[in-house]
Amino acid sequence: MKPSFRAQLIERNPGEPEFHQATQEVLETLAPLLAARPEFAEAKLVERICEPERQLMFRVPWQDDSGEIHVNRGFRVEFNSALGPFKGGLRFHPSVNLGIVKFLGFEQIFKNALTGLNIGGGKGGSDFDPHGRSDSEVMRFCQSFMTELHRHLGEHTDVPAGDIGVGGREIGYLFGQYKRITNRWEAGVLTGKGLEWGGSQARTQATGYGNVLFTAEMLKKRGEDFDGQQVTVSGSGNVAIYTIEKAQSLGANVLTCSDSGGYVVDEKGIDLELLQQIKEVERGRVSDYAERRGASARYVAGGRVWDVPADVALPSATQNELDADAAAVLVRNGVKAVSEGANMPTTPDAVKLLQAAGVSFGPGKAANAGGVATSALEMRQNSSRESWSFERTAEELATIMRGIHTTCYDTAERFGAPGDYVTGANIAGFERVASAMLSQGVV
Repeated sequence: MKPSFRAQLIERNPGEPEFHQATQEVLETLAPLLAARPEFAEAKLVERICEPERQLMFRVPWQDDSGEIHVNRGFRVEFNSALGPFKGGLRFHPSVNLGIVKFLGFEQIFKNALTGLNIGGGKGGSDFDPHGRSDSEVMRFCQSFMTELHRHLGEHTDVPAGDIGVGGREIGYLFGQYKRITNRWEAGVLTGKGLEWGGSQARTQATGYGNVLFTAEMLKKRGEDFDGQQVTVSGSGNVAIYTIEKAQSLGANVLTCSDSGGYVVDEKGIDLELLQQIKEVERGRVSDYAERRGASARYVAGGRVWDVPADVALPSATQNELDADAAAVLVRNGVKAVSEGANMPTTPDAVKLLQAAGVSFGPGKAANAGGVATSALEMRQNSSRESWSFERTAEELATIMRGIHTTCYDTAERFGAPGDYVTGANIAGFERVASAMLSQGVV
C-alpha cells in the first residue's frame, strides 16, 4: 500500500495504536495480491475494508447492590458483512475502548473469512469490569447493555459471542434481556449459550483446541509432532486451559501458565485438574497453584513465560505480550514454533525476528479461529433446531483447522512466500472478502 494511505488511516483514526498495528500488519503483505488482482485496487477495496460499516458507542447506566449508579460505555463495531452477518465477541474489561474494539473487529473479518464459513466480522464490549461484582450487579449491567444494543442485532444481521469478561453467565443475562425486549426466542442471535438452551458442545474448548491443532499442522510440515515437545503457554483463562489440555493429549509436556501477577513453571508438567480448580472454581491466582503443587512448581512474580526454554510457545493471554526481546530469548533457546491463541499477542518486531530465524509462526487470525468457527457451527445447529455431540463438533473443528492451515500454507506458496503463514493468512482472508465485496457493488 502507498505510504499516503497509511498516513491517512492514522489521521482518520487518531489515538488507536492497536487498530493502526492490526491494519499495518495486513496491508504490508497485500502487494503481490493487488498486483495480481488490479481490480481490487481500482474498486478501492483496501480503503473500504479498513472503514467499518457501522460504529456504535452508547451509554450503559446501571445500579450496584448498594444503590449507587454507575455509567459505562458500550461499543459495537460492525466492520464487514460481505460474507455474512457480523460475527465477533463482546469483551467486558476496563481496557476496552473504541480503538481496541476496532482492532479486534478488523482481525475478525479475516479470521472469519479463513474458516470458509459465511460470517462477517465485528466486535464489541464495554469498559465495565465484572471482576468482583455480584451476579445481580452483572445481570443489571447486561440488561442495560442489551437494552441499547438489541436494536442492532439479529441472526441475519449481527451475532455476538463471548470474549474476555463475557462467559456463560453474561451470555445468559444478555440473551434473556434480548428475548424480553423483542418477544422472540431467537437462539441464533448470540453464541456461547448454555448447552441446555441452544449452546454448542466443544465451544468452551474450541479456541485452545484449535490453536493446538493448527500448530500440529505446522509441526507436521517440519516432519515433527507434539509428542515429547516442551511447551510454554501464557495465560490461565479459558484459552490457555484448553490449549494445555489439548497439547497434553498429544503428548506434549506443558511447562507454564501465567496471570497478571507472574507465571508458574512446573517441570513435571502443568497439573490441569489443579489449575482448573484454582482458576475456574476458586477464581484464584497462579501463585496459589505453585503453593499447592509442591516441589516441581515455582512461581516467578512479574516474570514472563518466554524466559523458559521450550520447543513450542503458545501465547494465549492478551495483545502485545510477546515482544522482540522475548522473541530473541525464545530463538536462543531453540523454539521451533510459535502460534497465537490470543488476539495479536506478538508484536510486529517479534514476528519478523521469529520468521527470520526460521521459526514456524501461526498468526492469530488463522491459529485461534477455532472459537468463532465453533460459534458458526452453533448458529448452524440453532437454525435447524439440532444438537450435535461433542465428538461430531470436535471433528468438524479439526476439519476446519486443517483447512485453514492448508489455505494459509498454499496461499503463501502461490504468492512467493513459502512457509510465511502471516502472508498466507492475510492474502487468503482478504481475497475472499474482497471478491465478495466486488461482486456486491459499491455498498
